[in-house]
Amino acid sequence: MSDVQNSPPAYDAQVDASGLNCPMPLLKAKLELNKLVSGNVLKVIATDAGSQRDFRAFATLAGHSLLHETVADGVYCYWLRKA
Repeated sequence: MSDVQNSPPAYDAQVDASGLNCPMPLLKAKLELNKLVSGNVLKVIATDAGSQRDFRAFATLAGHSLLHETVADGVYCYWLRKA
């Protein structure tokens, strides 16, 4: 489920997966999401270009909301609201 906003929302936790390749950014995000309560927002920072496809699919399949995503200078950021 995707509900992308125009500006980055506030977040409750952050994962920096910079320098990690697939599937590690997604795995680190999943582990951090497990610690959060429903409705909390997780910000993920990644440098793996494949993370765009991964996080979009993950949000849809797991029922989380991809609130916002950005890319600048090879850095990808995602804001996920836990289902």
